[in-house]
Amino acid sequence: MTKKNIIQIFLLLCIVPMGIAQESKIKKANEDFFNYDYIDARKIYLKVVEDGYTSAQVFEKLGDTYYFNSEYAEASKWYVKLIEQYPDEVKNEYYFRTAQTLKSVGKFDESKAMMEKFQASSNTSDLAQNQLNNWKSFEDLSSSENKKFKVSNITPNMSGSDFGPSFYGDKIVFASSSINTEGNKVHDWNGLPYLDLFEAEIGENGNLSNIQALKGEINSPYHESSPVFTKDGNTVYFTRNNYINGKKKRGKKRLVSLKIYKATKKDDGIWSNVTELPFNDDSYSTAHPALNNEETKLYFSSNMEGTLGESDIWYVDILDNGNYGKPVNMGPEINTQERETFPFISDKNKLFFSSDGHVGLGGLDIFMASFNDGMGYWSIQNLGQPINSNQDDFGFIVREDEKIGYLSSNRGGIGGSSFDDIYIVSENCKPIIYGAVTDAKTGKPLEGSIVYLIDKDNKIVSQQITEQNGNYAFEENIACENQYVIRASNDEKEYQPLEKVINTPAGSMSLQVDLTLVPPDCAVNDLGCRLDLQPIYFDFDKHNIRSDAEVELAKILQAMKQYPQLNIHIESHTDSRGDDNYNLQLSERRAKSTLEWLVEKGIDQDRLSSRGYGESQLINNCTNGADCTVEEHQLNRRSMFIIQQ
Repeated sequence: MTKKNIIQIFLLLCIVPMGIAQESKIKKANEDFFNYDYIDARKIYLKVVEDGYTSAQVFEKLGDTYYFNSEYAEASKWYVKLIEQYPDEVKNEYYFRTAQTLKSVGKFDESKAMMEKFQASSNTSDLAQNQLNNWKSFEDLSSSENKKFKVSNITPNMSGSDFGPSFYGDKIVFASSSINTEGNKVHDWNGLPYLDLFEAEIGENGNLSNIQALKGEINSPYHESSPVFTKDGNTVYFTRNNYINGKKKRGKKRLVSLKIYKATKKDDGIWSNVTELPFNDDSYSTAHPALNNEETKLYFSSNMEGTLGESDIWYVDILDNGNYGKPVNMGPEINTQERETFPFISDKNKLFFSSDGHVGLGGLDIFMASFNDGMGYWSIQNLGQPINSNQDDFGFIVREDEKIGYLSSNRGGIGGSSFDDIYIVSENCKPIIYGAVTDAKTGKPLEGSIVYLIDKDNKIVSQQITEQNGNYAFEENIACENQYVIRASNDEKEYQPLEKVINTPAGSMSLQVDLTLVPPDCAVNDLGCRLDLQPIYFDFDKHNIRSDAEVELAKILQAMKQYPQLNIHIESHTDSRGDDNYNLQLSERRAKSTLEWLVEKGIDQDRLSSRGYGESQLINNCTNGADCTVEEHQLNRRSMFIIQQ
C-alpha cells in the first residue's frame, strides 16, 4: 500500500466520525425544532455551521428559528445562503419568506426578485401575483408617512415581550412576559418567560401605571394573551395554551395549540369560572378573540380545517342561549395564503386585522377593512406609516371618537426581535396659522390691528394685536381638518375689516394667511386699493414661481383682463441672508420671472414694469445677523404689485 493511499484512508477514517457527530447534533436540533424549542435548536444549528457542516435543511431551519421569532434580519441571512448554495433544493415557501424578510431590511429589489421566483415556482401563485401586481402600492407605502398620526412606545422600559392590549373600561389589559407571576419558567420557543395578563391605568401621556396581574384563575403556568371584555366588564374571552385543570395538552403534531377561553368576574373582582369554548380542538389553534359592538359575534384567528392560509380570520355567532354557532371563514377578500390574525372591531364597525399576505411594508402589517353594502365587497386599506413599520405590527385597537389607539410591534429591536412593545397611536395635530396684516394702499405692515381666530360655530378661539411688523401667529387650540375664519380689523385707523375662510391641514403643518386691509382714504375709483393685490412669496435662494404664488397671480391676471387700463409695477425683494449684491441680483430675477409669467398668459408687456430691491426694504426686523424664524424670513422674500396711475 502506497503512502498516498494510507493518508487517504486515514483522512476518511477521521471524516466519517466527524460526519456522524454532526448528523447526531442535527438530529437533536431537529427534535428541538419539531417541539418548537427554537432557541435550543438554533444554538445547535449555529454550532454545526460553525464547525463547517452545512445543508439545505440546516439553512432553512436555522432561518426559521429566526423567522418564527420575527427576527427578520437574521432570518434573511440564512434564507439567502439557502438559495445561493442549494438552489435545486429550495422549497417554494422559502422564496416567499426570503422576499418578506428582505423587504423588512430594506432590500426591495432583491425582495421583488424573490417574489418573482416564488411566483414562477408556485402552483397557486395568487399570493405572489397579488404582491407583484401591487408592488407600486408597496413602494408608495414605504416612501410616504401619514403626518396625521404619531406613534409612541409606552412600554419602553419593560424587559420582555408586551403586546395585545385590550380596552377594559378606562384601563388597558395586556399580555406580558416582563412581569412573571408563575415563577421563572421560560418558553423554549423564544427564550422568554411565559405570558400572563395584566391590567394598567392610563396616564395623561398614555403611559401605563399601577400594573397588576388579573386576579383569579385566568393566569396559568403557560401563556395567556389577547383578551376582549364585554362592555359591562364582567365577561372576558382570552387566548391560552391548551391548558386546563392543571394539565397541558398536545395535539397530533405534539404542538400545544392555542385556545379561546371564557371567564366571568365575581362581585369581589376575582375572575373565575374559566371555560373552554366549544369550537376549540386539540388539532388546531383558535386565538385572539374580538367582539362586535352588539356582542353578538366573536371574531378570532384560526388554522382550523377550511383555513385558506397559515391562519385566517373567522367568526361565530353568540346565541341567546349562551351557545355558539358554527365557525364562519371571512373569505378570500380578507384571508390570504399567509397569516391573517389579531382581529378587532371598532365602534364604527370597521374590522382591523394584521396580515403578511396582503401587500405591506414587511412582517405583519395592520389593515382596515370596511364592507361596502352597495357593492357587496370588502374595501381593505393598509394603515401605512407610522402605524406600520418594516417589522411586525399587530394587535391594533382604537376608540375612534377619542382619536386614540394602541398597537403592538417589535419595531424597536435592531433588525427585528421577539421583544414586542405596546405603542400609543394619537392624532398628530399641531397646525400653526400665521401671517401679516398690511395696508392695501402702501403695502406696509399694520401695527395695532386685531386678528381673530373664529371657529365654525362663530366662536372666537383666540385673538392677537399685531406689533410693529404686522405679524401674528396662532399656535394653540387649533383642531386639524377643521374650518376657521381669520378676521382682521383696525378700528382705530378706520380700516375696512377683512375675513378669510381657511381649512386646517392634518398633522404638524404651518398655514400662511396674510390679510390686507383697505384704508379709509381709499377712494371708490382707486383701483389699487380696491383690488387688494396680495404679494407672492419665493423659496430661499429661488426665483421660480411657486404653485401657491400662481393662485395669487391668477387673480392679478384676471384683474388685468377685466380692466384694460390697468398697468402694474412689480417690486421684488429678498430676505437679509446672503451677500447684498447677490440679493439685489436675485430680486431682479424674481421680478423678471413674475413679469414673464403674466406675459406668457397674454398680458401685453407694455402694461408691466419690474424692479428688484434686494434686501433694502425688509418689512420686519430680520436684518443681517438677526435671530429670526423661517416664517419671519419668508415674509421678506416677496413680489409686490403696485398699480400705476
